[in-house]
Amino acid sequence: MPEPAPLIATPEAPVPPGGQAHWFAGADGARLRAALFAPVGPARGSVVLSGGRTEPIEKYFEVVGELLARGFVVLAHDWRGQGLSQRYLPDRLRGHADGHQTFLSDFHALLAAFGDRLPEPWIALGHSMGGCLTLLAVAQGEAPRFAAAVLSAPMLGLKLPMPPGVAGGLARLFRAIGRGSGYTLRQQGRPFDDTFEGNLLTHDERRFRRYRRQVEACPELALGGVTWGWLDFAFRAMAEFARAERLRAITLPVLMLIAEADRIIDTEAQRAVATRLPDVRVVVVPDARHEILMETDDRRAVVWAAFDALAARVAP
Repeated sequence: MPEPAPLIATPEAPVPPGGQAHWFAGADGARLRAALFAPVGPARGSVVLSGGRTEPIEKYFEVVGELLARGFVVLAHDWRGQGLSQRYLPDRLRGHADGHQTFLSDFHALLAAFGDRLPEPWIALGHSMGGCLTLLAVAQGEAPRFAAAVLSAPMLGLKLPMPPGVAGGLARLFRAIGRGSGYTLRQQGRPFDDTFEGNLLTHDERRFRRYRRQVEACPELALGGVTWGWLDFAFRAMAEFARAERLRAITLPVLMLIAEADRIIDTEAQRAVATRLPDVRVVVVPDARHEILMETDDRRAVVWAAFDALAARVAP
């Protein structure tokens, strides 16, 4: 059994009942964190929950509770470089990465470490960066293990203040000359902007503040802006979906949730990928900002209705 790891509770976000976190070894021995949550009574299946960039397990306690109420075992994890998992750099606030293959190897190690405790069928649920990596993992060999995949505002294209070709070229250049660990913009060391007004993530101030208080309770959860290395990883990962054979190989049912008011991810890129998936349902969440699962109750209701329809199909 993997070594126990902490879960951070706050008054607004207690640990869901029965939740236990563990350390496990990534592909190269990196110390990574995951948590298992089991429902009361027999399980109808399992959900492997992968958050987006900056997002630790704790941010998804509410989502975990909603999945438990639906009868699913939940396996959530911190990607390498964020949460309480091993960081890439001594400066913990730098949002760095070194290619997508390391993430995929870690995902494989996660399933190997905990798979025997996950009742079938399995549903993969990934948000933003986690959605991109989930789709890549499915495309590159993990598909037989899953009955379906749910992608929440998946990172399939970025909205940037410069043309993508220019941004991608700069990222490759800085990485090639050994400056990949530098921030892409100045003054990006702060863990987050604490201003709710005008934020790009959610219309829900309560959920916005709840995560801020989690980071205040455990500053080690914090993550700042991205490095050129992270941006290079993102472009290389998204480029994988330009290969038609990658998408044709994904024959399992896919639910793609698109945030209509997303100002971080390119929704047209999401639609373009969806048109090439053999079995996909696209649901646009009206007026939702990027963090669909952290949105207001009415917007989240659209998400859960779509999830329940898929779950009824693959895990009745």
